[in-house]
Amino acid sequence: MSAAPSERALAWATLAQKGLPGRALAALLRELPDPLDVLAASRATLARIVPDAAVARLLAPADPAREALTRAWLADPAHEVVAWDDPDFPQQLLALGDAPPALFFVGRRELLNRPALAIVGSRSATPAGVENARAFAHALAEAGLTIVSGLALGIDAGAHRGALEGRGSTIAVVGTGLDRVYPARNRVLAHAIAARGALLSEFPPGTPARKENFPRRNRLISGLARGVLVVEATLSSGSLITARLAGEQGREVFAIPGSIHSPFSKGCHKLIREGAKLVETAQDVLDELRIDRIAPTVPTSSGERELTPDAVRVLAAIGHDPADVDVLIARTGLGADAVAVALVTLELEGTVAALASGRWQRMA
Repeated sequence: MSAAPSERALAWATLAQKGLPGRALAALLRELPDPLDVLAASRATLARIVPDAAVARLLAPADPAREALTRAWLADPAHEVVAWDDPDFPQQLLALGDAPPALFFVGRRELLNRPALAIVGSRSATPAGVENARAFAHALAEAGLTIVSGLALGIDAGAHRGALEGRGSTIAVVGTGLDRVYPARNRVLAHAIAARGALLSEFPPGTPARKENFPRRNRLISGLARGVLVVEATLSSGSLITARLAGEQGREVFAIPGSIHSPFSKGCHKLIREGAKLVETAQDVLDELRIDRIAPTVPTSSGERELTPDAVRVLAAIGHDPADVDVLIARTGLGADAVAVALVTLELEGTVAALASGRWQRMA
């Protein structure tokens, strides 16, 4: 059932849309603690507190269409604005200096100030990379960390799913308004995060997917977390921006190494050369963050079938770097048909995965 949004929530939402620099907004709120007073202040009062450019932004007329969208979105009781004066506003963001004045929010507010780790990486990740993101997120969420990521395809989606598999949870920081899901393929995942975790955005309802907004939201992904783990990244990946911001914010930066032949490892290797912590297990992350160890899991019967001798040979021939069928034929001495049958068997067992390049990769 919808309800009229509070005037306070609408005032904070309006301030968020003004795009004031953090320093100017902080100065205003020191003098005029209520956002309603800020919006109602005269030009003379505003000019006494902030520069002319900020005064012009504040006095510019609001976009009525955007105002209507925000009001309609806030009419849903599950939709909230979490602002600077709210006790649940993430304290770690307030220390950044450029925290948005308000966050548009859906989900569990208690997650906003719990210990968190960001997991990011390539959108067009390899199957092994997505599996690593899922497995690390699951283990770290089970250890008590909230997993933060950006709801993108690939590594982000794997991290969110891994965090939701057990007792843990996750926060998705998005680069659009919360009245839409981008990419649309993650709609079901977004609903699951809203139900068990949290969705947040600094962008008001109605904001579409704009290229410039995604690097901007990265500072919130790293800012919410105690550290950032990069799973896979090319040298041009946006996740390197998140890692750089994490370093500037005093957060830990972690990276998973990979094959020297894979373009998806080059970004991680660059980070490691620049001082990021090389990690091979979730426990490596917990040790660096000084978090208690994960209790060892008790293995259960997997029900896996015994592999054929050909499948064993092909799996050994793949090793830990992707390989195509011709390479596998040369390494195993098997015929093309035998290699194809072995690959199908291994794929059904979840042991290998086909890459878009026609190569095959061993899974974790």
